[in-house]
Amino acid sequence: MSIPVMAFFNNKGGVGKTSLVYHVAWMMSDLGLRVVAADLDPQGNLSTAFLDEDRLEELWTGSPPLATIYGSVRPLQRGVGDLTGPYLEEIGDNLALIVGDMGLSRFEEDLSQVWPKCLDRDERSFRVISAFWRVLQKGATMHHAQVILVDLGPNLGAINRSALIASDFVVIPLGPDLYSLQGLRNLGPALRAWRQGWQDRLTKNPDPDLLLPDGQMQPLGYIIMAHSTRSGQPVKAYERWIARIPDTYHTDVLHEKNRETPSAADDPHCIAMLKHYRSLMPMAQEVRKPIFHLKPADGAIGSHYGGVQDAYQDFKQLTQKIIARAGIAMP
Repeated sequence: MSIPVMAFFNNKGGVGKTSLVYHVAWMMSDLGLRVVAADLDPQGNLSTAFLDEDRLEELWTGSPPLATIYGSVRPLQRGVGDLTGPYLEEIGDNLALIVGDMGLSRFEEDLSQVWPKCLDRDERSFRVISAFWRVLQKGATMHHAQVILVDLGPNLGAINRSALIASDFVVIPLGPDLYSLQGLRNLGPALRAWRQGWQDRLTKNPDPDLLLPDGQMQPLGYIIMAHSTRSGQPVKAYERWIARIPDTYHTDVLHEKNRETPSAADDPHCIAMLKHYRSLMPMAQEVRKPIFHLKPADGAIGSHYGGVQDAYQDFKQLTQKIIARAGIAMP
């Protein structure tokens, strides 16, 4: 039985997706789940959130360079073997990281070329397309993890197609703006096309001993990120965009036509509406902690410490909803 894989993805960048993965991974581990966080964005932003530059340099320039996600798939890409590793960077008692790597972009062309070849029952093509899933499952088994969280770049390229095929669930972070709505309009059809394309290919796997992902990519819901509030409500500048999100999500992601959709506040597919934590976020980034781990020694004093406590409750509720929707059993 495979470990559930949860991808956080939007075709539009700059919505706080990586920060969300980072905080949810920490909160899941705080709640007692064993978690593997995987950085499948060639930009490596999730790795940068967890690790300082000195440690990243050690991992990226080691000899041989096998301590990253690219190190794991590199033998397969070069045609000299199958997967290796993966290396797991221990972050906390329950939390481990599969480190990202800009070298992963070299794998994109290979992933593009093998996608059509799967229809010809080409075994190597299936091994390449399933590489991310197999690395993630190996890492989760090594860590005795109950869930895998994946951070992706904001595009619809071959790397993300392969990563989403490896995913059981998709969480969609959104900003309250036009660009996030357009990202949803692009994402929904892409998910459906990739899901159907992978189902067509699964029947042509030439090696019955090669385990492959189901490629369900089930949308778990959306999270509206970093909206400003006044008296507990979103400010007017964002209200019109927030009001349009439910209909766009139901129409383009869920493919539900001709139905009346609720407001975001009443939409069961809206997991959370996270407020802007303002100065707490750069404070947390500087000390490489989630917001809800900040202490007075980190500068979280006075009203800032009240914000830390609010953030803890916000992320706890959000994370518990994600866990419940994905059907992940708590220890």
